[in-house]
Amino acid sequence: QVQLVESGGGLVQAGGSLRLSCAASGSFFSINSMGWYRQAPGKQRELVATISSDSTTDYADSVKGRFTISRDNAKNTVDLQMNSLKPEDTAVYYCNARFRLRSWDWATNTYWGQGTQVTVSS
Repeated sequence: QVQLVESGGGLVQAGGSLRLSCAASGSFFSINSMGWYRQAPGKQRELVATISSDSTTDYADSVKGRFTISRDNAKNTVDLQMNSLKPEDTAVYYCNARFRLRSWDWATNTYWGQGTQVTVSS
């Protein structure tokens, strides 16, 4: 019913940049919040950045000043611009969004994208 599709992952050299994109589709009324999380092998999934419906943002300390999250409410997309990439940024990056399901009530569900691999070489 609801899907999040990510794109933009790949291999980049340390110090380089990547831009991840995530597009929401399916049956829902609106998106309350969107975010990016990442998970490296052997580590827990961690928050990278989130953005609310009014564009309030939150970033992990490890990416502040390097990553920028943005959203386009008309297109139901969220992007993550990643600059000055480091090998420690290597992980599977997941798009996340909380959807308001219907116009006539306030029911919400959270969905995840399939993940996209980001590999930063040294």
